[in-house]
Amino acid sequence: MSFDILKQLEWRYATKKFNTTKKVSQKKINILKEAFNLTATSYGLQPLKLAVISNPDTIKDLVPLSYNQEQVGNASHIFVICIENTIDANFIQNYFDLVNKTRNTSRDILKSFEDYLIDDFSKKTDEEIQIWASKQAYLTLGNLLTVCAVEEVDACPIEGFQPDQYDAYLNLTDKGLKSVLVMAVGHRSDDDTFSKLKKVRRGVEEIVIDIE
Repeated sequence: MSFDILKQLEWRYATKKFNTTKKVSQKKINILKEAFNLTATSYGLQPLKLAVISNPDTIKDLVPLSYNQEQVGNASHIFVICIENTIDANFIQNYFDLVNKTRNTSRDILKSFEDYLIDDFSKKTDEEIQIWASKQAYLTLGNLLTVCAVEEVDACPIEGFQPDQYDAYLNLTDKGLKSVLVMAVGHRSDDDTFSKLKKVRRGVEEIVIDIE
């Protein structure tokens, strides 16, 4: 039996109010963690890490750092997508070490691409690398939202938060990370009026251009 992904995408919405008595199961949280790890990134470098917060007290403390958005405080878990602060030759070499170990691919075969990436990134400014890494974070957020829909886990993507405050409170800076995006997850509350509203989309005919 084929799975109706469009039905699940129709089911999902940016949840504004979670059921505070219903937690997302650890099994589904683990699926989301694996989905994060499996998301495509540029060159496969994965310049990202994911902080998963489940402690209710910690979650409450994040509310004022998120402009007092209610969905943060009543979420089951908070996912914080972070970028690595340092993408240098050593980071890239570690990636190719992993390729060699995982696929048993000779370093002689990998060397030209490895050298190219090391040279290319050495020419980028810190700001350019941060912008590049942040784009990878958005790729992972999109994938996580889709997997949430498939698993019927409600979610709300959040850009409205104070990254520096998150980084300090969660000790992310000490880990060489910078928060970029937040996703609150849980199960929708029965009285979340947004769950009853029809989706507002421009329509396939308007936003898709078929070129033959």
